[in-house]
Amino acid sequence: MGRDQAAVRPVFRGIFDRANEALGEDLKSLCFEGPQASLDDTVNTQPAIYTHSVAAFELVMMSGEVPAPDFVAGHSLGEFSALCVAGALQFEDGLQLVRSRGKLMKQAGESLPGSMAAVIGADMAAVVQVCALASEQSGGLGVVPANDNCPGQIVISGTREAVAAAIAIARANGIKRVIPLAVSIASHSPLMAGISREFARLVASTSVQTATIPVVANTSVAIITHPDDIRAELVAQLTSPVRWTETVQFMHRQGVTNFYELGPKDVLSNLLKRTIPDGITSSAIG
Repeated sequence: MGRDQAAVRPVFRGIFDRANEALGEDLKSLCFEGPQASLDDTVNTQPAIYTHSVAAFELVMMSGEVPAPDFVAGHSLGEFSALCVAGALQFEDGLQLVRSRGKLMKQAGESLPGSMAAVIGADMAAVVQVCALASEQSGGLGVVPANDNCPGQIVISGTREAVAAAIAIARANGIKRVIPLAVSIASHSPLMAGISREFARLVASTSVQTATIPVVANTSVAIITHPDDIRAELVAQLTSPVRWTETVQFMHRQGVTNFYELGPKDVLSNLLKRTIPDGITSSAIG
């Protein structure tokens, strides 16, 4: 992850060097060499993706491969990278936040194991109804829509019992493609409420500046630039759904036609093609 770019682009490698210094550990070697099992631990995955995304942005800005953005946005964890490149978070401060976020989310998953599933081919109204029925049937913290990724792809998140019930209800009501995800952390659901106070404390103690590039927020689909709004967004993110379809549509309505994905994969570019068919997408992968 990032090894090929780092070998030939000093600016890219330099961001990983800064990450190593800030964390006091060799995140760079973990990303470039593995082992995969350690990289897949959310405690490491989150700072790794954050660092890679910021490094990719710095690379394309310096090289001129991508024009300066009119807006930035990030899907879930990616919002931290977006805030960093928008000038709201210093790189090292954002890195410490995402490392803490990963630790807290892992802790939440261990104390309240959850589940997630991708619902394919249904609209949001149908998924909301399925989640309501499953939550009523299973009790407890239930299940909620967590990621509205693109038209026809919504991820649900909640307790294992509620997600299992939702899968059964969805299939019984003609939604044939419901795919359980191999996770135990119920991201963007009430199961994350237990860590919200501690994460809010960490966010409150982190220096946040006014963003110099408009950032479209996951939870509200509104432009946020003020530090107070940014802090509120980062905390709300833990338990609120990622409204990615609406985020992309919002930018398109503002006249955006070219979308650039800067990160280790091209997942968002593929989602965007299903949301804005006439949008021009490209990704920097490494």
